[in-house]
Amino acid sequence: MNSDADDSNEWTLWWDARLAAMESLLGASHDIVGHGTIPFQLGPDLGGTADIVYFHHHVDGIVSVTAELIGNEDQVPSSMGNYELAICSRDDDDWGPNIIGQLAHYTLETPLEPGETMDIGPATPEGSTIAAFLFCDYGQFQVRGQDAGIILCLGITADEPHMCRNGARLRVESLLKSEGVFPFTDLYRKSVV
Repeated sequence: MNSDADDSNEWTLWWDARLAAMESLLGASHDIVGHGTIPFQLGPDLGGTADIVYFHHHVDGIVSVTAELIGNEDQVPSSMGNYELAICSRDDDDWGPNIIGQLAHYTLETPLEPGETMDIGPATPEGSTIAAFLFCDYGQFQVRGQDAGIILCLGITADEPHMCRNGARLRVESLLKSEGVFPFTDLYRKSVV
């Protein structure tokens, strides 16, 4: 066998195992995969974005999950091992999948950990009240014998990351759940704090 065939076979093995693990947590994936116009491997400078897999049966909405990171030796592992990024929306919107597709490159340099926040205000649509992501452990599993998982990128308003960073993250998560926000990123919502 030649090297290209070996690479293709290895890619297929990782894809199938990664997808099976995500489906064990999120249910069957949608038939359509969102492929980046420019492949992820070409890097962020050329506009490469991660492929996205969509799950329509896990929540009353859509869970979009990157599908390029588990098994990618270039990703800096977090406490979960390798991980994919997810975002939940109540309807079919492009902003969420696009932002996690781009954010995937960041994980090749810096690990993201559940409980951390990241300011994203300049990347949000005009008029959005979302100012940051709160990263949440959305599930852990094994893929081809390696620890792996999904980190939910949950959009939070400007007041909410301040509470998270001042030791009240669990309170913020509890409020987001009780107010029916979690696990969705609602781009135009009022703060829960």
